[in-house]
Amino acid sequence: MTELRRPDARLATSWAQTLADFGDEHPAGSGVWLLPPALRRDLTPAGCHAWVEALTPYADRSVALGEGPHGPLVHSTFWWIVDTADGVEEVVGFLDLRHELTPYLLETGGHVGYSVRPARRREGHASRALALAVGEAGELGLDRVLVTCDVDNLASARTVERCGGVCEDVRGDKRRYWVAVP
Repeated sequence: MTELRRPDARLATSWAQTLADFGDEHPAGSGVWLLPPALRRDLTPAGCHAWVEALTPYADRSVALGEGPHGPLVHSTFWWIVDTADGVEEVVGFLDLRHELTPYLLETGGHVGYSVRPARRREGHASRALALAVGEAGELGLDRVLVTCDVDNLASARTVERCGGVCEDVRGDKRRYWVAVP
């Protein structure tokens, strides 16, 4: 069963295996770009704890956020996509639910970024995680969410469409989908 879980250092081993599976790729939805470079590849339990501590404040709307490379940072809830089959908790991916859109996010990033580790793709985790994130967006007061994907990423396009995404347009190399929040 696929669940969204807040980052939790108790899952450090599985988290490290998931990041290692991505290799040099920076997984979408992980928040890795918000971390200091030295922390990005620290797959130790201490590194996991530091990762969790670094990302947790982004969900707190009372915390003032600074500027990023594309303008102001927005509050985001970071989730780990966890498979709980057979009573075992395994991190299989990452998801970032952004609470609002900046001009940059409206063009290319959207409300939701997600990725599933290569070894666990094509098992339905992305579709289930995106559906769960749409429900969480309703808890934030959003009535629809923007999800984008690369034009050539047909698997992601199908995932978004399975979750009710309607393609508004293509801008540059991104397909832009709106998903209604039930």
